[in-house]
Amino acid sequence: MPEPLKIAVAGALGRMGQTVAAAVQADPQLALAARFDRPGISDPLLVGQDEALAAADVVIDFTTAAASTALAQICAARGGPALVIGSTGFDDAQIASLAASAKRIPIVRAGNFSLGVNVLMGLVRQAARALPADYDIEVTEAHHRRKIDAPSGTALMLGEAAAEGRGVALGEVARRTRDGITGARPAGEIGFSVVRAGGIIGEHSVIFGADEELLTLSHSARDRGLFAKGAVTAACWLAGRSVGAYDMQDVLGFGK
Repeated sequence: MPEPLKIAVAGALGRMGQTVAAAVQADPQLALAARFDRPGISDPLLVGQDEALAAADVVIDFTTAAASTALAQICAARGGPALVIGSTGFDDAQIASLAASAKRIPIVRAGNFSLGVNVLMGLVRQAARALPADYDIEVTEAHHRRKIDAPSGTALMLGEAAAEGRGVALGEVARRTRDGITGARPAGEIGFSVVRAGGIIGEHSVIFGADEELLTLSHSARDRGLFAKGAVTAACWLAGRSVGAYDMQDVLGFGK
């Protein structure tokens, strides 16, 4: 019988960290090798970062963009372990740093690890490719009050999928905010609308709007466990992979 895949969980005291740890413990083919969190936090379940990295084949990290970027640099410098990153809100410099780290270790980074969301991305890409350019595209998302970045990583993934379908760069057509007298909507714009309230886990919709009709593609998350299961699936897929930057579309074998 093969040895279980050893997984360490970063940000282990956070809500997602706890959910990921539970998902790992529930799978007999996996071993929860270590849990770690920010330096200085005292908890009997935690070990230090160095100890956790030495014990693991793969680290699953749902923390912050800054923490994930720093962790990737450390893992790359020591030649492992592999990383599954579910943090969001990365800026261009942090994305560049992750790309550099992925030249030394395998990294899966995704704004959302849900199977349904990744299917939705494919549908959005196809719809944007098939529908005429005069259909407006609006991405809407809603999350809990504690979420610190906006638009969500998933919303940006959906915007990227729509832009890819239209053959344009999202940065050239995205409208992140509207306030005051904004004038008529420019042709080809991809807009984003954001809600933060209560305990909403995650709601995402992409609206394709023409004068005569609206097409709405949407996804609702009901339990954080779905993200943990997806991250565990990614960790199992990543084990033994060659160095490189991957995402959930790679894990699930979806064409781009």
